Amino acid sequence: MHGHRLRILIVRLSHLGDVVHALPLLSALRAAHPTARIAWAVQPEFADLLRDKAELDQVVLFDRRGGAAAWARLRFDLEAFGAEWAIDAQGNVKSALISLASGAPRRSGFARADWTERFAASSLTDPAPPASRAEDGVTHAMERMAALVGHVTPSTLVPMSRPTSPSSSATSQSGEHELAEWFGAARGPFVVLHLSDEHDVRAWRTGAFVELARDLARECDVLVLAGPGERAEGLAAQRELADVARVRCVTDQSALAALDAFLHAAARRQAVFVGCDSGPMHLAWAAGMRVVLLAGPQDERRTGPWPVARALDARGAGNEHHFVVRAEVQPACAPCLSRKCTHSEGNVCMTRMAPARVASAVRAAIGMARDDDRESTRSAEAMSSERVGRAQRV
Repeated sequence: MHGHRLRILIVRLSHLGDVVHALPLLSALRAAHPTARIAWAVQPEFADLLRDKAELDQVVLFDRRGGAAAWARLRFDLEAFGAEWAIDAQGNVKSALISLASGAPRRSGFARADWTERFAASSLTDPAPPASRAEDGVTHAMERMAALVGHVTPSTLVPMSRPTSPSSSATSQSGEHELAEWFGAARGPFVVLHLSDEHDVRAWRTGAFVELARDLARECDVLVLAGPGERAEGLAAQRELADVARVRCVTDQSALAALDAFLHAAARRQAVFVGCDSGPMHLAWAAGMRVVLLAGPQDERRTGPWPVARALDARGAGNEHHFVVRAEVQPACAPCLSRKCTHSEGNVCMTRMAPARVASAVRAAIGMARDDDRESTRSAEAMSSERVGRAQRV
């Protein structure tokens, strides 16, 4: 007879970057409760990233555009799962309603101060303590997640610096296959440029990406990547870069699990990722890539790669993991949280960001990657020499 298995529901519906931020919560729960059944409530467009996670037993879909029928399906699935513990890793009215609908008697989540809609925090029976604040008073999303992880799994140590989660071996192999298809057996570092939808206030113009690709291709291989939302930009870049030998354009990358697997494979080859504040940027950082973030209106201290880069130099902010590049002259209104730019000269946060400035940061990241690669090679050679010496002594 099998013993009782605790049933835990994670509620983090969207967006892609926020789902990535919540992955350490899944890892910590699995480590603390190895026999539990763990489900995750998420919107369908982000479910592909979770279905392949070895630590997760079930994905519960919520179609936010599905109206009353979507709520009915969700309620049916939640009742079938029978959660005993719901953990709200989102912190708004919608996630609170789902936690309540799960019927779980224990409902954990962020401290009220860390909710986007604070009144909905009354849905909790077990709130976490407030997240720690930096000296400048700004709290990164990963700090909020760290406070929640520490609260629900106080005896489990899970690294928060790279919130990755294991995928199946088949998916990992698919990432290596795509990497080999696009770059062959060549060692890195190489550069992945992820285009942005030019209708997004956080977007860098496609022409600037094209100029950057041409510049970098003089010394390394470059992959220009576009997902479904950037297909038009991807096709435009492909036309402009058709004559550049060391540039490859992929304009139809759509599956999140496949993208995640490719980025993990790219990280193992010391690749550098360049992109705006987006879900793919968070995936690249979580996979272990060095990231050059093109930061415009958003505040990288809240949502950029973590740990936060605070030391400024000629390229922007940087640390051993990533660089943050901003326009050399920032408007007084930046950073902001607006989804639409109202500046009299347009989106100057991004249009004033020069490709040469970005290229400088990319080259610094490449240099770090090459240093790491040489250090790994020296370590491997030292270990090999030590093994040979032991064998000779025997």
